[in-house]
Amino acid sequence: MDSMKAERFRRVAAPRVQRVLDNLDNLAKCSNRNNYEYTNDEVNKMLRAIKASVKNLEQRFEEKNGASNKGSFKF
Repeated sequence: MDSMKAERFRRVAAPRVQRVLDNLDNLAKCSNRNNYEYTNDEVNKMLRAIKASVKNLEQRFEEKNGASNKGSFKF
């Protein structure tokens, strides 16, 4: 493995992973029913979208060259 590419991966990936984790923590705050109202259908749709995105991420890392399959989430 090219050590420059490996170092770049570590340098770039670590803060990106931390941003994802931070954003998931922020999203979890929406579960507070004292501040928000939502349906089980909305939660299920949101979780399906997140799980599909994680599955896509896993597939891209299994491929030789990860191709983008990016979409946007809407309720």
